[in-house]
Amino acid sequence: MSEPSRITQRKNLVILAFSLVVVMLGFGMVIPILPFYIERMGAGGSAFGLLVAIAALTELLFGPLWGSLSDRTGRKPILMIGMFGYGLSMLLFGLSTELWMLFASRALSGVLSSATLAPAMAYIGDSTAQRERGGGMGTLGAAAGLGVILGPALGGLLAGGSLSTPFFIAAGISMVALLLIGLLLPESLPRQARKPSRRVGMLSLRQLGEAVRSPIGVLLLLAFLATVGTTNFESIFSLYAVEALDYGPERIGAMLTVIGVVAMIGRGVLTGLLTRRWGEPIVIQCALLAGAITFVLLWLARSYLAVLLTAGLFVLITAFLRPAIHSLTSQQATVGQGTAMGLSNSFVSLGRVVGPIWAGAVFEVRPVYPYLSGAIILLGVFLLSLRWIKR
Repeated sequence: MSEPSRITQRKNLVILAFSLVVVMLGFGMVIPILPFYIERMGAGGSAFGLLVAIAALTELLFGPLWGSLSDRTGRKPILMIGMFGYGLSMLLFGLSTELWMLFASRALSGVLSSATLAPAMAYIGDSTAQRERGGGMGTLGAAAGLGVILGPALGGLLAGGSLSTPFFIAAGISMVALLLIGLLLPESLPRQARKPSRRVGMLSLRQLGEAVRSPIGVLLLLAFLATVGTTNFESIFSLYAVEALDYGPERIGAMLTVIGVVAMIGRGVLTGLLTRRWGEPIVIQCALLAGAITFVLLWLARSYLAVLLTAGLFVLITAFLRPAIHSLTSQQATVGQGTAMGLSNSFVSLGRVVGPIWAGAVFEVRPVYPYLSGAIILLGVFLLSLRWIKR
C-alpha cells in the first residue's frame, strides 16, 4: 500500500473514531444528570428505569435496519443521518421541560446512535486489508470506551451551572463530527458492491425465539440473564446515589468516570489473562458468584470511599462476564461467527432493556431492592451456569 493511501486511511479512521467518541460522550453525560431531571419533573424510579431502557430497546430494534440500509446505500449517508439525528436528540434533551419530551429524545437518541456504530465498523471492513482490520476495529472500540469514561465526568462538571448545558455542548460537537464526515470522509462502499435487493427490517421476536432453540441457546440465555442482573447496578446507581446518599452531579460524574476506567481495564486487560489461565466457564461462574456477594457489599456501603471501592470492585468483577460469555459462544457456535456474535449482542441488548425497567420499578418500593434483587438474580444465574455450561 502506498504512503498517501495509508495517510488517507489514518485520516478516515480518526474521523470515525472522533464520531464514536462524540456519540458515547453524549450517552455518558446523561447518566449523572438524569436523576436530577427526573426529580425536577416529579417522577420516580420507574420512569428512570424506562428512560434508561428505551435507548437500549431502540438500539436493539433499529441496529439491524441501519446495517442493512448501509449495505444498500453506502456507509457515508447513514453515518451522516445518524450523527445529525444524534445531535438533534441531544438538543431536544437539553430543551426538555416535560417527562414525555425526555422519553422522545431518549428514544430518538437510541434509534440514531445505532446508525453510527454499525456503519462505522462496516466502513473499516470495506476499507482496510484483512491483517489491519483488527487494529481498526480496536481503535473504534477504544474510542467508544473513551467517550463512556469522559462523558460522566464532563456531564457532572458542566451541569453545575445548568443541567441543560452538557447537552447543548454535545449537540454542537455532533455538528462538528457531521461536517467532518460530510466534507472529509469518502464513501467506502462502491456502487457495484452494494446490495439493492437485500431485505431491510428490524429485529423480530421470531428471530430471538429461533436463536434460543439453537445449539448456543443456553449461552444466549445466560448472556441475557447475566445482563439483567448486572444492569440492576448499572442503570440505577446514579439515582441511588442521589436519593439514598445525597450526592450531587459532580460527585456522581467523578465516580462513574473511575468506574468506567476500571471496566475498561477489566474488559481490555484482565479478561484475556484470566480466561487463558482458567478458561471461560470458571471465569463466568466465579464472576457471577462474586458479583452476587459484592451486590450485598454495595448495599452496606455508606461513606463516599466505601461506595467508590465497592462499586469499583463490582464493576471489575462483572466486567469479565460479557466478554467471557461472548468468547464461549463463539467457540460453541455452529453457525457463522458474525451471526453468533450478532445474536449474543442482541440478547445482551435485550437484558439492557429488561434490567433497567425491573430495577426502576423495585427502586420505587425501596431504594435498596435493585441491589438485593440483583444479588438474587446473579446467584440464580450462577447456579444455572453450573449445569448449563457444563452440559
